[in-house]
Amino acid sequence: MSEKMETPSAENLFSVLRYYTGHPREVKPSKVIDLKSERQFVELLHEGVPVVVAFTLRCPWTKRSDRVVEDASSEWYPHIKFMRVECPKYPGFCIARQTKDYPFVEIFHSPKQGETEGGAREGSVTRYSVNVLPFNHDMSPYGFREFFKIHGLS
Repeated sequence: MSEKMETPSAENLFSVLRYYTGHPREVKPSKVIDLKSERQFVELLHEGVPVVVAFTLRCPWTKRSDRVVEDASSEWYPHIKFMRVECPKYPGFCIARQTKDYPFVEIFHSPKQGETEGGAREGSVTRYSVNVLPFNHDMSPYGFREFFKIHGLS
């Protein structure tokens, strides 16, 4: 009965834990794509995977949300793409979303070739139908996981 419970080493624990525990993290290359143009965004949508877009400002108040988006992107990278839009650089893109509270997140998914009205094609324009879902869960990797589970994204 005097058997000692084996305590796992700290190194073992840190390799198993997925989320920030208060200890320094490994520095890995970011999997979050920074918006460079609206064309780049459209090309991402054409890939057919859901795109999580974080509309943000670069300031101390948004550091936590940036970290959360980094963590979530590393967890779902090949199946779901994450993009950061710095609203001061792309005001037209952000104003079109009609939200004034920053940071906020929206999920774009299911690009399907849209029906052209009357069967007429307008030059080289192809229409796509994209569903936009506002992210209204906890801003954490767990919140993203629950949101993806509810909406059938993975």
